[in-house]
Amino acid sequence: MPDPMGDFSLTWPFYAAAALGYLLGSIPFGLVLTKLAGHGDIRRIGSGNIGATNVLRTGSKSLAALTVLLDGGKGAAAFWTAGLLGPDMAVLAGGGTFLGHLFPVWLKFRGGKGVATALGVLIAASWEAGLLACLTWLAVAAAFRYSSLAALVSLAAAPVYMWYLADLQRTEFAAFLAVLVFVRHHANVRRLLKGEESRIGLES
Repeated sequence: MPDPMGDFSLTWPFYAAAALGYLLGSIPFGLVLTKLAGHGDIRRIGSGNIGATNVLRTGSKSLAALTVLLDGGKGAAAFWTAGLLGPDMAVLAGGGTFLGHLFPVWLKFRGGKGVATALGVLIAASWEAGLLACLTWLAVAAAFRYSSLAALVSLAAAPVYMWYLADLQRTEFAAFLAVLVFVRHHANVRRLLKGEESRIGLES
């Protein structure tokens, strides 16, 4: 990666990749879809989150599924498109998209928890490792019916999958995503430890 203190004519594409990724990531698809479907502001129900798990609390499985696809798709699209210009560009664009989802400027930097977007980025970074992370999510969710636990386990496993199936850069990137997902799930971790976390399909 070019020296960030070097010639701006060489470094501006990297800044642009991160900035454009951020703007793409900051599109709150869960909020937009629920409003268009007549469910109002998703932030006013359930956990107040804009992600698919909270969209499911509207009772619409199709909206929740579409939210997963769009949130994951924006991460994958950013990483893959920027990747045509090189691996460093891909990481910056994918990371920018992930941060945009977590901290969207349009919502006063109060966004989602980033699981679908992170998984989308991981699939684009290495489809084998990304697929394994998704399968891990499904397996944990099916076994324990905790969306948050599935997210934490799958993202924690992602760097391990990357280590065996990709390279050091993508392994470190997966670890970066995992750390931020864990930070965003701090309240869920406390509820899991207390046995108070809502299960999939049984949310209040």
